[in-house]
Amino acid sequence: MNSFGHWLASPWRRSTVAAVAGALPVLAFPAPSLWWFAYVALVPWIALVRSAPTGKRAAYDGWWGGFGFMLAMHHWLLPSLHVFTFVIAALLGALWAPWGWLVRRFLAGLPSRGRIAGALLVLPSGWLGVELVRSWQGLGGPWGVLGASQWQAEPALRLASVGGVWLLSFLVVAVNVAVAVLVLVRAARLPAVAGLAATAAVASAAWMWSPRPDADGRVRIAVVQPGIVAGADSADRRFALEERLTRQLAGQDVDLVVWGESSVGFDLAGRPDMARRIAALSRETGADILVNVDARRSDKPGIYKSSVLVGAGGPTGDRYDKMRLVPFGEYIPARSLLGWATSVGKAAGEDRRQGSEQVVMDVGRGLRIGPMVCFETAFPDMTRHLTEDGADVLIGQSSTSTFQHSWAPEQHASLAALRAAETGRPMVHATLTGVSTAYDASGRRVGPWLGTDSSTAEVYDVPLAKGTTPYVRFGDWTPHAALLVLAAWAVAEGVRTRRFRRPAPPPPGPPARTVHASPARPGR
Repeated sequence: MNSFGHWLASPWRRSTVAAVAGALPVLAFPAPSLWWFAYVALVPWIALVRSAPTGKRAAYDGWWGGFGFMLAMHHWLLPSLHVFTFVIAALLGALWAPWGWLVRRFLAGLPSRGRIAGALLVLPSGWLGVELVRSWQGLGGPWGVLGASQWQAEPALRLASVGGVWLLSFLVVAVNVAVAVLVLVRAARLPAVAGLAATAAVASAAWMWSPRPDADGRVRIAVVQPGIVAGADSADRRFALEERLTRQLAGQDVDLVVWGESSVGFDLAGRPDMARRIAALSRETGADILVNVDARRSDKPGIYKSSVLVGAGGPTGDRYDKMRLVPFGEYIPARSLLGWATSVGKAAGEDRRQGSEQVVMDVGRGLRIGPMVCFETAFPDMTRHLTEDGADVLIGQSSTSTFQHSWAPEQHASLAALRAAETGRPMVHATLTGVSTAYDASGRRVGPWLGTDSSTAEVYDVPLAKGTTPYVRFGDWTPHAALLVLAAWAVAEGVRTRRFRRPAPPPPGPPARTVHASPARPGR
């Protein structure tokens, strides 16, 4: 052990170990999907950081671990962004530097019971603060939030209905902290076990008392997934393939047909012939068709990605323009400064335009849907707002054709399970090239998982639900509570530091001597 510590004395070796340790949690996400591994994945990183000789070195360990985590989580961007992927990972990884400092502050040496108790609250709150900052759209959005690794665990999905994916992240980090103390600090095993028991008790209580969605009928929603179509005329050939696959749905009594993101490469207002062909498909299938148009608008400047509803008579007028664009993929932040990214990868040559508001569409038969496009399904607040606005089914239209042979398609499809569980509304994830699937209001998968090798039209029997989950009612209370915990700790730390630095009063001096004047002698 001492020899290994000596080997880590080299800053570069230590930084490399930190990056590898930070990358470990990615194994809990699809495609590996070792969801149980998330509860111990942070232990090696915590062990390294707590052994840092100084607070500055602990911050560096946090930074390098964050770099490894971000690079591993976004490795599939390398073919598109090349070296710029490392730049993004390094910038976002810096967000974990304060978290590394906090780990050492609470767990270094032989921590007291008070420090361990504080660590079980402050360290998960600090992690949540990092996730909250990096979830801003301009920094890439909430892709790879730690709690999202629990999309297959039914008890975790129930907890997501209480506090969203943020509550799952908090609990996963808290368990990792307790396990780290249990393994690394023998003298503190009792408070570590107590912390694990307390976490289990709170999670069990929330799981037991959280409301379950009430069944409210079923609908049949068809997903059309054409698969990869390449070549100069790919837009026309893709449309023809989607047309042929949609015709196979005739007579299957579907309530809605959903095409994937960028399924139509022409503005329907400028191509009425295409609009008529989709309307004919609507008449054949007896259902409205939700397509996604990725084209330059004829009625306003710029390129938009839009969910457009087409009925038997043509476009119904229901349209949703994508609001949250993918940084570098659909626009370049601060293009005047970062525009060089287009020369080293497949960054957006022209910025897409943004929509201004979310839309709930009425597709007939009393069914209301809430569409989102691509990585918008990673944002919990968007599905929550659509549910508040009356959506019965959440729809995600996506395309990950550039990343077909990576973990990205499966990671993206898994997010819909969390959004369904958080809102108590079923969600259909329809993609152009896979993975497509559907989940019920509890986040359980219904129907097949259409992989990236599938070119088909599939009908999903989707159970509807009613009721309001605590997450929809109270919103993002978990990250707000985490920020309050951090603020309270900062205030307490400031008061303690001030008391410690206050100069002590001078020690009392020797008692003053009383001088008695001699009585005057009478003169002679």
